[in-house]
Amino acid sequence: MKLVKLSLVAFVVAGLASSSFAASDTLADAFKNGKVNGELRAWYFDRDTGDQNTNTLAKGDADIFSTGVMLSYVTDSLYGLSLGTTFQSSYSPFADNDAKNLYGTDMYGSGAVLSEAYVTYTLGKTTAKVGRQFIASPLVNSSGSRMIKEAFQAAVLINTDLPDTTLVAGYSDRFQGRTSDYDRSVDGSDSEMPSFKKEAVFYGTGTTAGSNVFGFDGAYTAAAINKSITNLTLTGQYLFVNDVEFTEGGDANVFYAEGNYVVPLSTMKLLFDVTYRGSRTSNETFDSFHVEGDMYQGRIGFSELAGFKASFAYSTVSDDQSVLLGAGNGPSTYTAPLIKGAEVTSGANTNAYKVEVGYDFSKVGVAGLKVLGQYAKINQDAHTAGALATVLNGVAVDTESTYWEAQIAYDLPTIKGLTLSLEYEDGQKETTTTVDSSEMRFRANYKF
Repeated sequence: MKLVKLSLVAFVVAGLASSSFAASDTLADAFKNGKVNGELRAWYFDRDTGDQNTNTLAKGDADIFSTGVMLSYVTDSLYGLSLGTTFQSSYSPFADNDAKNLYGTDMYGSGAVLSEAYVTYTLGKTTAKVGRQFIASPLVNSSGSRMIKEAFQAAVLINTDLPDTTLVAGYSDRFQGRTSDYDRSVDGSDSEMPSFKKEAVFYGTGTTAGSNVFGFDGAYTAAAINKSITNLTLTGQYLFVNDVEFTEGGDANVFYAEGNYVVPLSTMKLLFDVTYRGSRTSNETFDSFHVEGDMYQGRIGFSELAGFKASFAYSTVSDDQSVLLGAGNGPSTYTAPLIKGAEVTSGANTNAYKVEVGYDFSKVGVAGLKVLGQYAKINQDAHTAGALATVLNGVAVDTESTYWEAQIAYDLPTIKGLTLSLEYEDGQKETTTTVDSSEMRFRANYKF
């Protein structure tokens, strides 16, 4: 423009959801037969940066408690037409200056925002969705890992006329982030609810750090999913962002291709995944950010083995060129740490691997309880490309980062709709010195 594997399937489901209701005969019936759903949230985050951030006001250890509501309404279909809206709110009543500084750009802020306001129209096997909306796809993705979920002002077209094939085309001219613009030059400066702006978040390393917000003049995407070969899913997507403001009119091109193959056995499923990501730019100013890189990823694993699942993933990025992962903070990689995210895997000269093991306790009679463990190791060889290159005393140095992570989630059977989850990450970054960091996230979500 992070907790599950991203797929264009989510993109398609979001676009077609409004056409799944039985059609109404009158406008009054369409509104009367509409569906309301929502979610109540209470989240507590605690982060210790280990003083890794170069901005002094974003260093240190701070925690934040936030509450919020997400409320959605979608009308029934009338002659193929339907309307949808989603409000989001957030409130952090006890945040001190440390919390405001550390979480100002991604979590802290009070108020409400209308994140979805769209109309959909379905004719045959084609659905158009126009307006403010959440989008989930490999290159254009609304991150929901913070209290306010990102959204796009967009037009999306989905067609399934071709056998075993889904085609997607989209255009976006505005983006809604997690919080408003935030001035860290003032200690304790408040952040507020975000608004829709002609600014895109480019996710990935190579420019200033992680995700980067630049003005733009329209973004276009096209994608395809094919399942014509049994047990094999092929996905491709292209993203073009026009006239990136910070780069004197330069354009960004981002590419994605993925293959997922499943081997069903009598007691489990074997999983094989490969992915290519790449990005290119169009002028010398943009080129100076060193984001014309390629990333190759592979993953093998299994699932549904008496409640167990496990996988091993590896990724590598080209020498001296980083990769833009896409628009919004949602795009991910196979080797992305659970909390730290994909940005640490997309830098130039980076090789990473991740081991993941999970277990579903419903197999032993504890319904709704799941655990997950991860170990990720990320090596970045010495280089001088991009602002995130590690340079000490004018000399580029190697870095090695490791992340131990755990997640436990419990859907309470006694209170339908209530989910409790706890995530913890312990990180260590080694250059000529060693810096430790940690983060804990607790979430209580009640869906109705």
